[in-house]
Amino acid sequence: MGSSGWAVVILTLVLSNVISIFVDSKELSEITASFLKYAKEKDVFDWIVGVRRKIHENPELGYEEFETSKLIRSELDKMGIPYKYPVAVTGVVGFIGTGRPPFVAIRADMDALAMQEMVEWEHKSKNPGKMHACGHDGHVAMLLGAAKILQEHQELLQGTVLLVFQPAEEGGGGAMKMIDAGVLENVEAIFGLHVYHNLPLGEVASKPGPMLAGSGFFEAVISGKGGHAAIPQHSIDPILAASNVIVSLQHLVSREADPLDAQVVTVAKFQGGGAFNVIPDSVTIGGTFRAFSKESFMQLRQRIEEVIVGQATVQRCNATVDFLVEEKPFFPATINDEGLHEHFLKVAGDMLGIRNIKEMPPMMGSEDFAFYQEVIPGYFFFLGMKSETNEKPASVHSPYFKINEDSLPYGSALHASLATAYLLDHQLRTTLLSGNHHDEL
Repeated sequence: MGSSGWAVVILTLVLSNVISIFVDSKELSEITASFLKYAKEKDVFDWIVGVRRKIHENPELGYEEFETSKLIRSELDKMGIPYKYPVAVTGVVGFIGTGRPPFVAIRADMDALAMQEMVEWEHKSKNPGKMHACGHDGHVAMLLGAAKILQEHQELLQGTVLLVFQPAEEGGGGAMKMIDAGVLENVEAIFGLHVYHNLPLGEVASKPGPMLAGSGFFEAVISGKGGHAAIPQHSIDPILAASNVIVSLQHLVSREADPLDAQVVTVAKFQGGGAFNVIPDSVTIGGTFRAFSKESFMQLRQRIEEVIVGQATVQRCNATVDFLVEEKPFFPATINDEGLHEHFLKVAGDMLGIRNIKEMPPMMGSEDFAFYQEVIPGYFFFLGMKSETNEKPASVHSPYFKINEDSLPYGSALHASLATAYLLDHQLRTTLLSGNHHDEL
């Protein structure tokens, strides 16, 4: 091998350790410490909390987040941060830094859930039947908090940070529409987070590789022939057919799936009949299916349709299956980039202490952040918010869900630190590649 070949080999080995060289430096410690200290300052903390409470009082469903978007733009205007709007109906994308490459993105989802809030407090939802029961109000507030941190420390940014405020995470596939709008053009990496009720305040959890499952929904109408319950021989009973369908669907996981390949099929909707003595003409069932690999997911999709149609036929019924992809698009699995995992460990470990970084076991929940990860390297993590009191926090998607607002500075500082450190890492790699080495050794 010639001298230039050896130079490439050695340079590659050096570059493989670049992140470690940077992240172990005093500079990173100063950045993470100063960012968290800034986010915890009373006036900054009170502002982040105030933003969150305004959003919480006015929850909006997917692609209806017009007031939320207006509030975001107002705060960005006050900070002097340029942005693009509208993106994917209600989305906003802000820009902080040099305006030049490299580009790294940090993302927050904006939409609420269709449920009535049962938490009694001063800032309870004012929109009947709508509630921020998944913490997206906190996610937006934390991303705006990160924007304030980054704007205050612009001299550290060796590139551009995109602030991605995304609509319709709750089943609407807002991330997919943001991608279609060109949000990820020239972006090298993206980070996202989610509050987690069972993780203590000051801790974070994640893992490399598959972390959340891909998910889809289905609805089936099983049609028979209605009639009097006393003379069932003159009817074709769709309730009996639907019951057989549901039992058979459970066999897809228990008897067709590899036990080491986690999958879920759940029927959560059953509608049919309205009287004790009348067999209905039809029954509607619906549910969700989940898997970590695309192959397993598509196999489930195929078998769900085959089982529903086949079992209905056995019972002399007809069945139509709708996977609702227009209103509830299939979500891919959330798969964290291995390299970004190392980056996260170093940055979060420096800020919080390595003992406060936990490995999150894979979960069958899903997250549309996964759409970004199909296009560019992405990293998603969970932010702890469980307090030391004896109160047991309600889980997400519960009408009793309540955020611990003390978690907001941590999310803001982590967002800002991950993005800033990524750009500084990129600068160091570029410096090493740009000629600060010799062809001859």
